Amino acid sequence: MLFENYFETLGVLHLNTEPNRAYYIPDAEGAEPFCCREKSERFLLLNGEWDFRYYENVRAISEEFWKEGFCRCGFEKIPVPSVWQNHGHDRHQYTNTRYPFPYDPPYVPLENPCGAYVRDFCLGEKKDGFRYYLNFEGVDSCYYLWVNGEFVGYSQISHSTSEFDVTKFLRSGKNTVAALVLKWCDGSYLEDQDKLRMSGIFRDVYLLTRPENHIRDFTVRTPLSNEYKSAKVEVCFDFAGEKQPVSYVLTAPCGCEVAKGTADGCLSIPVENPTLWNAETPALYTLTLTTPGETIRQKVGIREVKSEKGVLYVNGQNIKFRGVNRHDSDPVTGYAVSVEQMKKDLRIMKEHNINAIRTSHYPNAPLFTQMCDEYGFYVIAEADLEAHGVMNVYDSVTNNYAVMYARIANDPTWEEAIVDRAQHSVIRDKNHPSVLIWSMGNESGFGCNLKAALTWTKNYDPTRLTHYEGAAHDPEKQGDLYKDLDLISRMYPSTKDIEENLLHIAEKPLVLCEYIHAMGNGPGDAEDYQKLIEKYDQFCGGFVWEWCDHSVFMGKTNEGKSKYYYGGDFGEFPHDGNFCMDGLVYPDRTPHTGLKEYKNVIRPLRVRKGDGDKEFIFHNYLDFTNAKDYLTLSWKLMQDGAEIASGIVEGLDIAPHGEQAIALPLEIPETGTVTADFFLTRKNDGGLTKAGQRLGADQVILRREDARKDCGKKAEASVNVAETGRAIIFTGEGFRYVFNKETGVFDEMVYQNRTILQKPMEFNIWRAPTDNDRNIRGQWQEAGYDRTISRCYSAKVEMDGGKAVLKTTCSLSAIYLQKLVEMEAVWTICPCGGLKADVQGKFGFGGLPHLPRFGLRLFLNEGMEQVEYFGYGPYESYQDKHRASRLGRFAASVDALHEDYLKPQENGSRWDCSDVTVTNGDLALTVRGESFSFNASHYTQEELTAKMHNFELEKSGYTVLCLDGAMGGVGSNSCGPALLEQYRIDKDEQLQIHLAIRPSVQ
Repeated sequence: MLFENYFETLGVLHLNTEPNRAYYIPDAEGAEPFCCREKSERFLLLNGEWDFRYYENVRAISEEFWKEGFCRCGFEKIPVPSVWQNHGHDRHQYTNTRYPFPYDPPYVPLENPCGAYVRDFCLGEKKDGFRYYLNFEGVDSCYYLWVNGEFVGYSQISHSTSEFDVTKFLRSGKNTVAALVLKWCDGSYLEDQDKLRMSGIFRDVYLLTRPENHIRDFTVRTPLSNEYKSAKVEVCFDFAGEKQPVSYVLTAPCGCEVAKGTADGCLSIPVENPTLWNAETPALYTLTLTTPGETIRQKVGIREVKSEKGVLYVNGQNIKFRGVNRHDSDPVTGYAVSVEQMKKDLRIMKEHNINAIRTSHYPNAPLFTQMCDEYGFYVIAEADLEAHGVMNVYDSVTNNYAVMYARIANDPTWEEAIVDRAQHSVIRDKNHPSVLIWSMGNESGFGCNLKAALTWTKNYDPTRLTHYEGAAHDPEKQGDLYKDLDLISRMYPSTKDIEENLLHIAEKPLVLCEYIHAMGNGPGDAEDYQKLIEKYDQFCGGFVWEWCDHSVFMGKTNEGKSKYYYGGDFGEFPHDGNFCMDGLVYPDRTPHTGLKEYKNVIRPLRVRKGDGDKEFIFHNYLDFTNAKDYLTLSWKLMQDGAEIASGIVEGLDIAPHGEQAIALPLEIPETGTVTADFFLTRKNDGGLTKAGQRLGADQVILRREDARKDCGKKAEASVNVAETGRAIIFTGEGFRYVFNKETGVFDEMVYQNRTILQKPMEFNIWRAPTDNDRNIRGQWQEAGYDRTISRCYSAKVEMDGGKAVLKTTCSLSAIYLQKLVEMEAVWTICPCGGLKADVQGKFGFGGLPHLPRFGLRLFLNEGMEQVEYFGYGPYESYQDKHRASRLGRFAASVDALHEDYLKPQENGSRWDCSDVTVTNGDLALTVRGESFSFNASHYTQEELTAKMHNFELEKSGYTVLCLDGAMGGVGSNSCGPALLEQYRIDKDEQLQIHLAIRPSVQ
């Protein structure tokens, strides 16, 4: 090769880089505050078009492209920041835990792709007495750097800033910077995060101009005392060149000057009655530091975080994390995420009550952390570390799990590299009040190297807490107790495990750094976890996995539908399919129903019934803010889904974590289903959110009336019954229904010369598996749930007045397997054409997996497009996923009921319904029942099961109406615990269908 092989040398992590420092952007002495860093006189952004050449193999480079005078006529243009896979080079690859190359550390494949980046820029007049620092905020995976043909240095750690002093290489006027970026290096063994694998310069590149003598680094701390009524802003400095006097000014959030003066080395500013920073009211002071020739402005949040007797406190208050894990991800730009994209993420989070972010599994861009300070988010700042791939090495299967997991974590040759990653994370973001917790990384086992990282971190910054979930996998089973680890952390435990085990390990706060896996239709158990979070002070909350679906935008179909690709769509090996599609928002940031569900589960205020008809209890779940200052609460009294009264809750005055009983002026009707619906809206503008923004909703059901009434009007006529060899035919006032004595359901239903059933009715126990069904799916298919055949053994008609009562015994069996469900079904046909179904089933034999659903499937005319229902809406709802919805009357088209998951699956069902009507404006079919689920779709469950992408779906030509006496919960078992027992269909008594079906002509 034409240069040294540092990329496979563990002893060379960085070459000629500056020591780590806190992130800040300097400006000229006395300059006015800048709104964005590009306005600083001392900041030159080098983003934009760079010349680029892609090489298939770094070892095959035969040209010194970095040399001055090298002809770049064969180069193309590429934007910086970007990733080259999104610009026609290499190919995308998604793996979750597996390394994309052989496990042979520190070596990476001989065919190691790379990209040459070259850019000219104009410096102007090079200033005497100044130094010039070139910064790269993110490069995957490592790079060599040249300026004006001279080698400057080398660095790795993809998601951390590297800074080079390039003073001696620069000149006045035109300069040329060149970088060679490699796809893989020895550091790639520590960057096996669950993400699409991309390469290139994906964050900002800029040049800083600074006086010869300047503040190189500084550390801000804000100790509090006297019951948080007094604080100090303490700053210690480290200088480049000669030590300089520092003039300072501290300004309060209101703009008032708190203190000013001059310091030499360190300073301590007393602040009485400080305005404290927290995620609800992120108050920031401004500290202006001036040395000869330079000014630095630093936002300061005065706050304290601590763990005491197993409880996590911020400013003395026991807080709860209502968090998410967030990757840098965009379907068009990949890892290269703009400030506008970051802000959009944060805005949507705020709108959905999220207050905390884990930067999974690497430091985010420094501007992102800065925005978390400004807009109010608690941050677990995670080092760029994951060595998950060691678990896929062959002998991991046969040997001790924890020992194999610790291959790298417990190998001292990796200590420097692992501690280095913690240092880059901690030192860069140490002055950000939003950062409460330092995380050493993710899923890398546990051993001496992680202990060294924890100890260094705790010694360097004792003011924050430390986190590392991998301590749970300590081969010696003592990781959770390690002295420099402050939190007990777990991923995806069951609620039972939390209560019975995890809260009893040690007197440390418990956090779920990943939980309620949000893949596809889910998560379905958010409420169950939230109840425990609020129940136990020691349980400080959790972080949903994860924020967004990861994918690559591949254009649109001829019909205009976006095509998003995921693992396996690029012909790569290995890959992990659509496991990267596991977010609360779609790739374009459209919220999933799972995000709406999570939003309402973590709403800031909840309502429950008090004493008497009119009293309600309101509980404030905010940690620092009185409810009256944060939100407006309105109410509506609803009868059978219609509003009969409304108002504003007056006199709301609830301290944080407090309760208040308030009587409302309600007159409760004595008939119908009656609910009191409450709506929470933001009272004032707040950073990223506006006044009037909906924060959540609550509902108290005051009266529930059984909606299953008689099939239809009374009639003097009787139903006519005729029987053939394989059918029983029922006729009456304008209807003809044909019952199949072999299958046990109706083949034909015609009403007033309109055909209701386009295909025979079916008993139905299958659903298109959701992503959260991925672990049970195989058992379902092995049991034959996806290929059932119904069989009728007996069918007897009795007359009851004018009604015909058809009593049957039947079963569902799977092809080549035995009976799955045995049923006794009673069908009551009324003279008016109404039909009652009363079905009682029982499992055919023991040991079957729980059922996806139990109900009927009807194939209606495709034109029956309009749906009205009374049940949980307006969003899709299931027994364990309905908190975003409320009980009421809703109307929608069949198309609108469909939730368009990028990987097709069960979607769009509505739970706990009393009635549903499907109509084409002429023929209407109304179904009533005490409590049932329905699903109306133009796609069959077979189509949703078979297709891998939503843009491949083909409509069936029907409106497929599923009527379910029981629908299983959705859970979060794609990467979490099995579906909770209370949400499974696994008992005979659950196998019931009680419905009244009535056609009509409008």
